[in-house]
Amino acid sequence: MLGDGNEGISTIPGFNQIQFEGFCRFIDQGLTEELYKFPKIEDTDQEIEFQLFVETYQLVEPLIKERDAVYESLTYSSELYVSAGLIWKNSRDMQEQTIFIGNIPPLMNSLGTSIVNGIYRIVINQILQSPGIYYRSELDHNGISVYTGTIISDWGGRSELEIDRKARIWARVSRKQKISILVLSSAMGLNLREILENVCYPEIFLSFLSDKERKKIGSKENAILEFYQQFACVGGDPVFSESLCKELQKKFFQQRCELGRIGRRNMNHLDIPQNNTFLLPRDILAAADHLIGLKFGMGALDDMNHLKNKRIRSVADLLQDQFGLALVRLENVVRGTICGAIRHKLIPTPQNLVTSTPLTTTYESFFGLHPLSQVLDRTNPLTQIVHGRKLSYLGPGGLTGRTASFRIRDIHPSHYGRICPIDTSEGINVGLIGSLAIHARIGHWGSLESPFYEISERSTGVRMLYLSPGKDEYYMVAAGNSLALNRDIQEEQVVPARYRQEFLTIAWEQVHLRSIFPFQYFSIGASLIPFIEHNDANRALMSSNMQRQAVPLSRSEKCIVGTGLERQAALDSGALAIAEREGRVVYTNTDKILLAGNGDILSIPLVIYQRSNKNTCMHQKLQVPRGKCIKKGQILADGAATVGGELALGKNVLVAYMPWEGYNSEDAVLISERLVYEDIYTSFHIRKYEIQTHVTSQGPEKVTNEIPHLEAHLLRNLDKNGIVMLGSWVETGDILVGKLTPQVVKESSYAPEDRLLRAILGIQVSTSKETCLKLPIGGRGRVIDVRWIQKRGGSSYNPETIRVYISQKREIKVGDKVAGRHGNKGIISKILPRQDMPYLQDGRSVDMVFNPLGVPSRMNVGQIFECSLGLAGSLLDRHYRIAPFDERYEQEASRKLVFSELYEASKQTANPWVFEPEYPGKSRIFDGRTGNP
Repeated sequence: MLGDGNEGISTIPGFNQIQFEGFCRFIDQGLTEELYKFPKIEDTDQEIEFQLFVETYQLVEPLIKERDAVYESLTYSSELYVSAGLIWKNSRDMQEQTIFIGNIPPLMNSLGTSIVNGIYRIVINQILQSPGIYYRSELDHNGISVYTGTIISDWGGRSELEIDRKARIWARVSRKQKISILVLSSAMGLNLREILENVCYPEIFLSFLSDKERKKIGSKENAILEFYQQFACVGGDPVFSESLCKELQKKFFQQRCELGRIGRRNMNHLDIPQNNTFLLPRDILAAADHLIGLKFGMGALDDMNHLKNKRIRSVADLLQDQFGLALVRLENVVRGTICGAIRHKLIPTPQNLVTSTPLTTTYESFFGLHPLSQVLDRTNPLTQIVHGRKLSYLGPGGLTGRTASFRIRDIHPSHYGRICPIDTSEGINVGLIGSLAIHARIGHWGSLESPFYEISERSTGVRMLYLSPGKDEYYMVAAGNSLALNRDIQEEQVVPARYRQEFLTIAWEQVHLRSIFPFQYFSIGASLIPFIEHNDANRALMSSNMQRQAVPLSRSEKCIVGTGLERQAALDSGALAIAEREGRVVYTNTDKILLAGNGDILSIPLVIYQRSNKNTCMHQKLQVPRGKCIKKGQILADGAATVGGELALGKNVLVAYMPWEGYNSEDAVLISERLVYEDIYTSFHIRKYEIQTHVTSQGPEKVTNEIPHLEAHLLRNLDKNGIVMLGSWVETGDILVGKLTPQVVKESSYAPEDRLLRAILGIQVSTSKETCLKLPIGGRGRVIDVRWIQKRGGSSYNPETIRVYISQKREIKVGDKVAGRHGNKGIISKILPRQDMPYLQDGRSVDMVFNPLGVPSRMNVGQIFECSLGLAGSLLDRHYRIAPFDERYEQEASRKLVFSELYEASKQTANPWVFEPEYPGKSRIFDGRTGNP
């Protein structure tokens, strides 16, 4: 559908907007819709009635903070309270109480994520086949076309109408069973006269039916019996009854004939009310008419892979489905409790009837077991954004990685501006897990919409339209990367355009719409690749995935060559501390900032050495001094992998493309020891080690620093409570938590020396077993935090937990993986002394040596543009932000930009070797060991 028309230039939407809006839609609409469906519950004697008053429900803000929920492994959720009433019909008395239903789903934070049992989780969007009817044609073994109409219900059930090679119309209700369309229509309540009145060509319709089928038409009861016999595969002669009708209604009509509001909208070419969401006999007969038309060459088949035939199952839909399932379980609990109270002659109250178990267990199962509920990837700020914008064909009701065809995985023209053609997973799920384009949004009907600028001769302003899939096929759409900013220059030119999934070359005057942004059809990961138009798509795919594997470094650095989206990505990642209002900084510390304004003081906490679920270090660094006046939205602190409010995933290092004695053969990389000694690629990681104390059958386990039979140097870091001290440096094998577990020891099981000590000196031998928490191999580091989580009721089912967090400093070494932004990845094969590395003509030694043969074979020439422009930027002390497809301004624009900057750098630094006209972008370098070129 056409979206809202907005005057003016568009801005990039928030990257977390889809997740956050989905949760808000569930809170505002989904909760109310499901609560209104909750029925009135009566006892068997119909004397007591229980009902919910939806108008007065309320959500209570969580009592704990997000950070405390993470450290204490709690769920950050909101409590739901609803008014309920219990009515005695005889006396018309009513007892009304506000009851606690349960914890409604883990409350989303500003990033659109949830905290469940102390773990950040996210619910990703799913792509499903939209409910409705779809027509296709297949060839049988004789080469004759068989036309089929597949009816997909809102719950995913399928039924088919088909015209076989003998020109007969069947309704297939299962894989093996099919019945005549007359029987199905009669079972749904129509007689032969009404059937013929609802088809367009009655004579042709009757010609597709055999004489035997026409004679079978009779009463509705006979049609239901025959339908039930075929559907349920029942032998003999079943007898018509109400229970048989209810069973058929439940198993077939409710599961396979409920279209939902989206399915009714897709099928509603008849004058059927929009609120009638079930399949009607008129729908089936209209589908049969279309099949007959296809048989005679009229009408069109459907493209099942077109996005207009897909719908997005967002976080709001998934949470609403789980809430409805929990209310169904709650209904059964309330019904059983009422009957039990009446049976035992007890007086029930609304609070006694309702329990929070159904809602709590339903959401715990959903967030813990559902394949679309995943642990949030927090390796770096980019991964947090990209993970929430994924689109998956997998999951319940969807496809599987082993059965999905290549046609489904392939790129479709309707993906333009909606799903990124580059960013997808690698391996068996390639093409099944995609990523939303930057400007795409989810429409009201679950479709993906993309914005376009309307080109009109009448209006001078710019009007933006959001188009759903299928609607843009009626317009001539020109790509934004083929149009210059100056419209007068383009009016007489011929431009490429897209019309009905075909690419044409038309005059400028014929264009109806154009793209609003060169990044419009890319995802966030692909949009961060400079000069992406010069790279092969497979290498751009690898780069999009490898950027999410980048580890935050101890000293981040802003990239010299970027695309301009680095700031937006950093802002929406939540890694930065942003001023929520204007004011003046009155106090700064490593863990908080106090901001004074409007007569009060606002405390802004900072993230200090927080562990992510990938063991990377999340840390915020203060950027504003005390006493400075700031404005709303200003950056107060940088986060991990951000510098100056921009995303900074890597480092700017000097790279040479040349062979070096085979050490950079294939994908091997040679690096300088400067990267190690100057901590260029040094990163910090935080590991978590935990231990629990239980109450055993022999007594409670004890945490102590007095552990027998252990050497003293292993216990040197323990305090008086038996827990490692903050700031301690621990090595492999050191005791982090001293713990003793009681056990029963028989006299015969004592060692000989123990029996001797007891007999001679009377020393009591310990009857406890040492079960300490020891630091495993490779875990050496500094203890930065210790958490002792003490829970009430120290039973074995509710143990106490002690967690120790250790920070580790890791330097780059042989065997580590390094990668650029163009799919150029490699493994470090050797670390050379800096004096042995090749050096430039000004004496600077190279930091890395790549294999030059990896560029032409992989067709990722963009890295050469970035390398040359980065050299010019380092000499001129400049940073470049270049949008892709800059050839829309002029031919060879990228090459001209790089050469002009190299020429300017050569002039300003008085180094002619920087730009040699005969060999632009190349330079002679010298061997650091011999000094020879």
